[in-house]
Amino acid sequence: MTKQNVVMQEELAVAVPTAAAIAEPSPCFSYPPPRAVGSGTNYTRYTKLSCRLDLASCGGRAANSWIESMKALSPTQAKSAGQREVPSLASREEEDYDSWQMLHPSALDNFEEVMTASKGKQIVMFLDYDGTLSPIVDDPDRAFMSDEMREAVREVASHFPTAIVSGRCTEKVSSFVKLSELYYAGSHGMDIKGPNNGPKHPKAMAQNVLFQPASEFLPMIHEVYKSLVETTKNIPGSRVENNKFCLSVHFRCVDEKKWCLLAEKVRSVIMDYPKLRLTHGRKVLEIRPSIKWDKGKALEFLLESLGFDGCHDVFPFYIGDDRTDEDAFKVLRDRGQGLGILVTKIAKETNASFSLREPAEVLKFLRRLEEWKQSSKDGEAQ
Repeated sequence: MTKQNVVMQEELAVAVPTAAAIAEPSPCFSYPPPRAVGSGTNYTRYTKLSCRLDLASCGGRAANSWIESMKALSPTQAKSAGQREVPSLASREEEDYDSWQMLHPSALDNFEEVMTASKGKQIVMFLDYDGTLSPIVDDPDRAFMSDEMREAVREVASHFPTAIVSGRCTEKVSSFVKLSELYYAGSHGMDIKGPNNGPKHPKAMAQNVLFQPASEFLPMIHEVYKSLVETTKNIPGSRVENNKFCLSVHFRCVDEKKWCLLAEKVRSVIMDYPKLRLTHGRKVLEIRPSIKWDKGKALEFLLESLGFDGCHDVFPFYIGDDRTDEDAFKVLRDRGQGLGILVTKIAKETNASFSLREPAEVLKFLRRLEEWKQSSKDGEAQ
């Protein structure tokens, strides 16, 4: 596996339901769920979101295009006093989601069928953090997971090798999760560490996992971090987070009218660093090294480290809510192995096979997974 090639971020494959697929859904579950091809106007606004962010210019049509894509990817949740939801818009979005779910059905509603696909195989669990195990909050330092979620992750990890794959630095996300028995892949998979006491699962072979493919970029990242803090300090609500091997510029609390100004300031800093790339997620700009490494590569690396590379009896689950998780979903699609589950309340183009609406449903899914495994053990003991 080549780890240091410089590449541009790939575009996502597009999944759009055809009229026939919506009108006559198959009554039978198939694995993996089929991906329809075609076109649909309800999904047009999402076609830009899988592309690499280009901030070479923040004026005129380029700026408008960028801002529109940012609005679509980062919808404003809060409404001012007296402002009401437009019924027709809310209804249309719900209809879009219902149609979209025909291609990406609920992992909860289809739980038994999902587990049937994993029968006789070693499950490996991969989990994003923000928006998956914890709610999205205004202050990134207060994105705490609930005790109930922590217990559910602990129980799942007692049965299956489990990894947290996050854009956060490994130290930060592990301090939130507080479970030493997990694998952690921070900085979008560029900082991978194994459990403190080694693997606890008999089939997991990884020992003292530590992998940092972007170590040479640390001085550059630190330098850019200091510049970004200084350059953006006069934009109210903006916040720069140092995730060790990547940087996040949060604009969740920034006035929408200042988004383009913030983007221009960020661009002015990184334009002199051609070895870094700029992408955007849910109200966050992210600066990362331009190496061929992402969450999908981290998933492959961990499977290989665990001794499952090339195995046909392994079944990885990956649950995440962000566009950066699409790299991992795509890996599972291309391997024809395991399942990607997207956490979202709105229709999105995705490489995931299934969906869950929010962290509360992730909690339910993890609990059902633990109960399923426990009942399977009890059945074998009888």
